[in-house]
Amino acid sequence: MRAIWKGFISFGLVTIPVGIGIAQQRRDVSFRNLSRESMTPVKQRRWDPVAEKDVDQDDLVKGYEIAKGRYVTVEDDELDRFAARQEKTIEILEFVDLAEIDPVYFERAYWVEPQERAERPYALLLEAMERAGRGAIGRFVLSTKQHLILLRSSGGALVLELLYWPEDIRVSDRKEIADRVEGIEVRDEELAIADQLIESLTHPFDASKYRNEMRDALLEFLEAKAEGQEPVLPAETAEPAPVVDLMAALKASLAASGGDGGAEEGTKKRPAASGRKSKSKDQLSIEQAKLRGVEGSKKDGEQAAEAEEEEEAAPARSRRRKAS
Repeated sequence: MRAIWKGFISFGLVTIPVGIGIAQQRRDVSFRNLSRESMTPVKQRRWDPVAEKDVDQDDLVKGYEIAKGRYVTVEDDELDRFAARQEKTIEILEFVDLAEIDPVYFERAYWVEPQERAERPYALLLEAMERAGRGAIGRFVLSTKQHLILLRSSGGALVLELLYWPEDIRVSDRKEIADRVEGIEVRDEELAIADQLIESLTHPFDASKYRNEMRDALLEFLEAKAEGQEPVLPAETAEPAPVVDLMAALKASLAASGGDGGAEEGTKKRPAASGRKSKSKDQLSIEQAKLRGVEGSKKDGEQAAEAEEEEEAAPARSRRRKAS
């Protein structure tokens, strides 16, 4: 792991030398803005619309808007007075039950690794928190900013979660939503079927089985264009119709998930065929096949089969291109 910060975890009289590294990184497809005429990336300009001229870096000043069109200017040396003092300590303030922390406060995660010869105290803190089911609330300074943090265990390691400060959470919006649904009555029959539906769709969490389908499809589209093909864009999906009969929708959902959907008592639930593919997966394969330019006149099953063959061949094709 490449550490972006090195320091100490401090609680009581115990200090543990650690380093932290980025735990998350978005893999979004990024684009550059090009000039259609020259096909070169365009540059951003610092433009003064009043003086109608470019502004040099030395002529820029920070401004805080106190009213519409009114600013208080602040110089860099003035802001330096408010920068957090550079510290090398993650100060633990208290331990809390993890279940009490609303995930809405989580901002970004960092892995925490022990520095050399600090494995023993690191392992002690990790196991003690795991056994107690608790995390550590603390604070530390990163890039001149003081952050509220949570230290918790994650798969045999410590992870540091940057937390939003209380003023960062839009509590008024949450209260507005809660007030709207507070007086809504839910019938026992509806709740019973909803409980069954949730139970039928409950599985152990495994992040590896989820795919960013939009990113995969976009990359395949770009790859096809780069090879000179003319891929067919998938058709737009219609928005789902609003639910008119909630009970009917719940029963239909339960039946589709493998539940009895309100069948007569004593009727056994029909188990889902283990080798059968779900409709959504077949549809996805068909859309991927369309993206590769498969003719629309073919049957859905043939499209799905060809799409799957293409998926299996894609890694080899990519390796050949890299080798060339």
